[in-house]
Amino acid sequence: MRKLEIDNDYIRQVLLELLAIPSPVGFTDEVVHYTCGKLRELGIPFELTRRGAIRATIKGETDRPACAVVAHLDTLGANVRALKDNGRVSLLPIGTWSSRFAEGGRVSLFTDTSVLRGTILPLKASGHAFNEGVDHQPISWDHIELRIDEFSETREDLVRLGVNIGDFIAVDPQPEITESGYVSSRHLDDKAGVAALLAACKAIVESDLSLPVYFHPMFTVTEEVGFGASAILDERISEMIGIDIAIPASGQNSRERGVTIAIADSSGPFDYHLTRKLLNLCHDHGVDHQRDVFPYYFSDSAAALRAGFDIRHALIGFGADSSHGWERTHLSSLTSVAELLTLYAQNGPVVARDTKPIGPLEGFPHQVEPALLDHEVTSLPRPKEFLE
Repeated sequence: MRKLEIDNDYIRQVLLELLAIPSPVGFTDEVVHYTCGKLRELGIPFELTRRGAIRATIKGETDRPACAVVAHLDTLGANVRALKDNGRVSLLPIGTWSSRFAEGGRVSLFTDTSVLRGTILPLKASGHAFNEGVDHQPISWDHIELRIDEFSETREDLVRLGVNIGDFIAVDPQPEITESGYVSSRHLDDKAGVAALLAACKAIVESDLSLPVYFHPMFTVTEEVGFGASAILDERISEMIGIDIAIPASGQNSRERGVTIAIADSSGPFDYHLTRKLLNLCHDHGVDHQRDVFPYYFSDSAAALRAGFDIRHALIGFGADSSHGWERTHLSSLTSVAELLTLYAQNGPVVARDTKPIGPLEGFPHQVEPALLDHEVTSLPRPKEFLE
């Protein structure tokens, strides 16, 4: 087993191309076409669900059990909630994000027949008109609106432009990559993870390694609204790793360098054995890493368990500051994610017994040596011996 070299220029280019494609939840067809195109370039076969979730396959020695790694193509966004009498549009958020980060965003509004450009603004947007009222207004989706860059001063103007309730609104990513390697952009969640997964696939294919089990790169389209990877799993897959953001913030152990191994999220702990295997791979092969827990976080792999799949699940992340806002990561973090994935693909199932979904006790793992559970018990004194 060896850590494969990752094409960092490929990560950078794929990430920018992904960011160029609007893909809020429910509006993901084009990014699905793009991702399938990248898999075709690598010669990796794939299949799609009805809604566009992708399961690709890099063959190994056996397909039972198989392993999977999943990243999501969908992003945050908004729908048109109402056509306003002032010719502007109120918004319904897609996914969970603050209107604080929506304010000032340049957007594309997709009508049935055209694309309109505009800007999301607070209801009181001009200091020359509202003075301190600009600073005192609440922060909520009820206190912002979309100003469209067309002659639109009435509700009738919006109707004339073809705007309808429910039209999709995609927020511009506005990426910037510095010479020092930092990437600042909206929607790094999870397009940076997708870029890292594709780069790992490229390294595996070009290395011509023989893998011990089938390796399934998977790409989902509904993670931001909580559905995750359940639609593309089958009973042959015994374990799955999700790729998503890790949050460097006060009280967290993540950072914008290295790969973060999640021990738990809001759904509870991830699989003990698979998580420790990932930590050991990082340690043994010099992959920069750290551990963290995420109490306000939900992911593709956790969604699979909620859907009833009995799989070992884990989560790894690239560090991304200001999640669901103006996100920032470092290219080296994406490299570390890809390096770990190439090692994982060469590893084989973490528990050999997982070949079958159900079976006898033999082969079921231990989390701790029974001898370590022994401890001295302090006996209580007998009251009649020290009380008069």
